Amino acid sequence: MWYQQILTLGEKPRGFHLVTDEVLEQIRDLSRVRVGLLHLLLQHTSASLTLNENCDPTVRHDMEQHFLNAVPDDAPYEHDYEGADDMPSHIKSSLLGVSLLLPVQNGRVQLGTWQGIWLGEHRIHGGSRKIIATLQGE
Repeated sequence: MWYQQILTLGEKPRGFHLVTDEVLEQIRDLSRVRVGLLHLLLQHTSASLTLNENCDPTVRHDMEQHFLNAVPDDAPYEHDYEGADDMPSHIKSSLLGVSLLLPVQNGRVQLGTWQGIWLGEHRIHGGSRKIIATLQGE
């Protein structure tokens, strides 16, 4: 069986955000899957999805500081007409990626104890974000 739906994440400030609950609570048919896979595709080029630490928020802060230093807003980018934060956002999105493939067992996504789904919001004012969730399984 296959299920697909579009999820919406509320607007978030620039930074890394733990969105596991916000994502999984929106997936209507997850509880029906005994064994399967959940694919999440973020439909944006200036944000990212990744798995990382779900407990200590200082990890998200440190990750944001790392990327602000590694990919600064004030570098001499040619693509700058959408704002100083736009091209760095594209780079960060490409480095981290925009999709996740997660195993599902007995209606639950099988994440490690300390793993959570993160949204990397790389724009200062990114707005709401859309994710296509595709669930396959039996």
